[in-house]
Amino acid sequence: MNLLLIIIAVIAVILLFTGGFVQTLNFLLWIGLILLVFAVIVFIVRAITGNRRV
Repeated sequence: MNLLLIIIAVIAVILLFTGGFVQTLNFLLWIGLILLVFAVIVFIVRAITGNRRV
């Protein structure tokens, strides 16, 4: 019975960490997409205005 309890506890901890990592990666993915859209907009504005300075 104790072995079953230990196995369930280990599985619960693994699922807890996995869920946290997935949620964090999902958040970072959305931040990355927002930054990508911002960079594309800045690139298009610079290309239209002809400003080539960095």
